[in-house]
Amino acid sequence: MFPDPVSQRPTLSVACLLLALGATCARAQSVPVPPPYEPKPVPIANPAAAKADPIATAIRCADEGGPLGAVRKYQGTYSFTLDNDLFANRDQDYSNGFKFAWSSPNVRSFADDDCLPPWLQQAGKLFTQVYSPTVEQGNVTMTLGQAMYTPRDRKATQLIVNDRPYAGWSYIGFGYNTRSPYRLDSYEINLGVVGPWSHAKEAQDFVHRVRHLELFDGWKNQLGNEFGAQLVFERKFRKEWLQDTDSRSGLGFDVIPHFGFSVGNVATYANAGIEVRAGWGLPDDFGTSPIRPAGDNSAPRVRDGASQFVRQLGAHLFASVDGRAVARNIFLDGNTIRDSHSVNKKRWVGDAAVGIAANFGVYKIAFVRVFRSQEFAGQASAPRYGSITISGPL
Repeated sequence: MFPDPVSQRPTLSVACLLLALGATCARAQSVPVPPPYEPKPVPIANPAAAKADPIATAIRCADEGGPLGAVRKYQGTYSFTLDNDLFANRDQDYSNGFKFAWSSPNVRSFADDDCLPPWLQQAGKLFTQVYSPTVEQGNVTMTLGQAMYTPRDRKATQLIVNDRPYAGWSYIGFGYNTRSPYRLDSYEINLGVVGPWSHAKEAQDFVHRVRHLELFDGWKNQLGNEFGAQLVFERKFRKEWLQDTDSRSGLGFDVIPHFGFSVGNVATYANAGIEVRAGWGLPDDFGTSPIRPAGDNSAPRVRDGASQFVRQLGAHLFASVDGRAVARNIFLDGNTIRDSHSVNKKRWVGDAAVGIAANFGVYKIAFVRVFRSQEFAGQASAPRYGSITISGPL
């Protein structure tokens, strides 16, 4: 405890007693004065709703002005993923998918952080009103994607009753990621359209004409127009064994289990799986996967200013499995309300994947081959396809 000036000098005058509260009288009487009381900051129970430190935020996301000022301010990471069964010398089932994605810099609040554009802050306020997770490090993702599904016989113009429907799905997605050093939670909502409005036929025809491939003639039998919504949650953990625990630059091995679910008229399922990676300079993320909702590697950095990569040149191999208990798959079950073609889907579906990834500075490229179990009764062969992802800042 600090010494009490009054108890030490009982003969002080009333005036001096009052002045003893200040530094002037304290120096006159040679009485040490305790420093002014400064209360310790109270920990915020819900950091997600807390306002970001404006000084720190300004440093992290300064507006440099100029025509590209906003691009630099909201730099983040951009990625492009292409899934295609031509990588596996096929052209059927899940025939093609692509996804453009942007993930923001680290944020301390989804609802009030200058590292996010104002309209995304407004969207974050809606999200945190529904569910407000604790944010140690977080970021926001935006996606634009398309997927297309075709039967085996490309020349048939009539409905093929024992094969899957023609179907297309075009969508935009919004996601929120929160992480601690060894856990990542992803929340994602995808909104889009199924059917002719998706323009999957036009996209496939364009690519096939450019590559001088045969067109599919049965798109008039595709699923009807329908708005689609998909709400996705996935949690990942990471356990690692590193040769160099301080810098991650040496040989390393990690295991990344995950589990989650999807709810919506497009897809309803529960899933779980695991990925293993081994290589040099393993990136500080949570794995590499083809287009799976909430499955990409857009994790926030472990701290502000930290890099995803620790080597200018790093490479690793990876393998993963994912199993799903499927309650609904619009691309097999058909339209939700209107009558449409459908097949008898299988309730249990699994994917196995193997791949290689490398980083060159802050840019990453990954290629993976995916092998999927049969998805419906009478399917001629199990689907398989390849996927390539390129990511990095602009």
